[in-house]
Amino acid sequence: MSASRIPPNGAGRVLKALAAMLLGTWIGTVSLAAPLTPGDEQREWNFRVLLDGNDIGFHSFALSEEDGLYRLKSEAEFKVRFLFFDAYSYRHVNEEIWDDECLQRIDARTDVNGESLAVQGERVDDGFVIATGEEQMVLGQCVMSFAYWNPEFLDQTRLLNSQTGEYVPVSIQPVNKEQVEIRGQKVDAIRYALDAGKLDMQLWYTPDRQWLALESKTRGDRVLRYELL
Repeated sequence: MSASRIPPNGAGRVLKALAAMLLGTWIGTVSLAAPLTPGDEQREWNFRVLLDGNDIGFHSFALSEEDGLYRLKSEAEFKVRFLFFDAYSYRHVNEEIWDDECLQRIDARTDVNGESLAVQGERVDDGFVIATGEEQMVLGQCVMSFAYWNPEFLDQTRLLNSQTGEYVPVSIQPVNKEQVEIRGQKVDAIRYALDAGKLDMQLWYTPDRQWLALESKTRGDRVLRYELL
């Protein structure tokens, strides 16, 4: 990665500001509304992550179904290099259990430049209990994380941040009908704008609300993008 393209301090600020929101889940065109068919024990998706067109890492997912519950396992790793050194490193592993459109359990671990973060949560009779270190809070009965793959995601006004445990107010609105290139092919899509305070994001979905792509501008007008392998 070129030193002139991504200075070390700028890279750290860029990714640290985005990672907490972007690590919901990216699972291409699968939704809980379209469950795994008999014989499909597990599905896997792999993405490369780009910053200003430069490859900085990967984000992979595995979705499985058992007894009506969905288990999602995800892993992400980003590294931004300056000369011969890692200027920024990020690793995130997350396991979520879903029932219909509601999150039942979450166990997420994140390492940002050596700083460790943990988020754990579980649905109980009184709501969804989320714990981050020594802090704990109770949310509503039906909580959703930044689950871009689930069509119900587009109708939410609050989402759970899997890195920090924050319950973030969001606004998601359709913007325009257009085409987006997926694996070398043009696909009809609807572009949505997501506003979550410091995060502005563009998301592309098929007309029947299946997720296709994501792109976000960062500080200094840098562009973060996921590409399906």
